Parts: sequence; structure tokens; C-alpha cells
Amino acid sequence: MPDGPSRCITGYDRDDEGHWVALLDCGHRQHLRHNPPWTNRPWVLTEDGRARHVGESLRCRRCLEEDC
Repeated sequence: MPDGPSRCITGYDRDDEGHWVALLDCGHRQHLRHNPPWTNRPWVLTEDGRARHVGESLRCRRCLEEDC
């Protein structure tokens, strides 16, 4: 099954547990965890790292599920 269409990161927020969430240009949200060895995203831990990734693309599974 495909991972969904590419969507740009427009900003970030935190969930109720304090985990970072990317805000996507489609209006959906996607968790961005640094959880080695499964997920290696140390850049989400710093403000500068997150800022460098605004505008990059992520696959949006919700768009795939909702046929956006």
C-alpha cells in the first residue's frame, strides 16, 4: 500500500503528550518522533532543526485514507 501523497510541512505543534507534530499543507497533522533505532529524526528536538525542515515533503497517510 502506498504511503500517501507528498505534502509540505508548514509548521509544528505538540500533542497532549509533548510529542512533535508536523502541520501539513493539506491541513492534516503527522507525528515526527525521534525514537532510535526505529525512527532517526534528531532534528525534531531543536527549534533550528525543525525550522530547517519547513517546506520539506512528507507522505500523508490521512490523505490516502480520505482520498484527498
